[in-house]
Amino acid sequence: MQNKRLNPFKIAQAQLDESVKKLGLAPRIHRLLRKPMREYRLTILVKMDNGRIKRFKGFRIQYNDARGPCKGGIRFHPEETIDTVRALSAWMTWKTALVDIPLGGAKGGVICNPKTMSGGELERLSRGYIRKIFKYIGPERDIPAPDVYTTPQMMAWMMDEYSKLKGYYCPGVITGKPVEIGGSLGRGDATARGGIYTVREAARHLRLNTKNATVAIQGYGNAGSYAAILSREILGCKVVAVSDTKGGIYNPDGFDPHSVLQHKKKTGSVINFPGAKSITNKDILELDVDILCPAALEYVITKQNAPKVKAKIIAELANGPTTPDADKILYNNKVFVIPDFLCNAGGVTVSYFEWVQNLSNFYWELEEVHQRLDKKMTRAFKDTLNMCLKGKVNMRVAAYMVAVSRVARAMELRGW
Repeated sequence: MQNKRLNPFKIAQAQLDESVKKLGLAPRIHRLLRKPMREYRLTILVKMDNGRIKRFKGFRIQYNDARGPCKGGIRFHPEETIDTVRALSAWMTWKTALVDIPLGGAKGGVICNPKTMSGGELERLSRGYIRKIFKYIGPERDIPAPDVYTTPQMMAWMMDEYSKLKGYYCPGVITGKPVEIGGSLGRGDATARGGIYTVREAARHLRLNTKNATVAIQGYGNAGSYAAILSREILGCKVVAVSDTKGGIYNPDGFDPHSVLQHKKKTGSVINFPGAKSITNKDILELDVDILCPAALEYVITKQNAPKVKAKIIAELANGPTTPDADKILYNNKVFVIPDFLCNAGGVTVSYFEWVQNLSNFYWELEEVHQRLDKKMTRAFKDTLNMCLKGKVNMRVAAYMVAVSRVARAMELRGW
């Protein structure tokens, strides 16, 4: 399996190297940017429901904090690796810089299978993780958030554990919390909403009318389902294909994303949705649609299938869905790619809004969250597009160049 052999951190470093070369940054700055500033490896002991003590391995990596406190999610996954966490912490660094919020990049993870654990076991693991990293996080140092297989409830437990250790209520230590205990309105659909704002801007640039423009979405989880709903509500698009881990559905006349979501909640999958034709996850990437949204796994667009991609716009809601080889092919074929750490930056942007609200103890209305998110995403898209046109590079390299130059400048100003 080719995708299994790809090392995400080496890919992240290669992407950085290309942007550094084009920016002409000094070697000393390049060396500092290539590796995380701090890595913590953890062993967490948890009492399981059967009375046995189980040992879990965990990580927290703080990649760069030149522009502000580190920020990044916590993943609970059975196949978590330190190189995945390293890569994601690097991408978080570039993501926060690209949308120009005063934060750095971090990521955390625990090797576990949450699907086989009880609520009590997950709570004890969540609290145990915080006890291990308590000294290294905080509202002024590192602010975690939910990620793969972690939830607002887990963030609530983690915030509570940190508050107990500090001795006072401290909601600003973590974002993605339930609204009742300091979470922000608008966080639930923030990743997809931010992505749809960038699709709108890409369509304007390409002079593509989004009214009835066709959309295919690989992955119908939180980001994918909201992307389907919002593409129709905000842009007037027609969703013609969606998929999940069990397969996909296709109807050239389109279907109602809400109905598909209800069908998935009832049956466990989008497959067998009434009036739709079955399609594979592989085939959905090659459909003749205007907008393709990979919103599930990494490295699904490769040099093998990139020549078959017919979409005009690829909106990468997933992290790392396109390999570097595929990037070159898509660019040459004039497929407009909105790179992941621009397209899916809506989540961290609203997380930043949550942190700001926690620190000020003043909370915003939903409309204000949406307006501020739109402004941040639109500006980030325009900054990236300007670099793309000026440097005659693809959008991913352009996004790196904008972000890396901002981090490098902060390091220089601070005397690093």
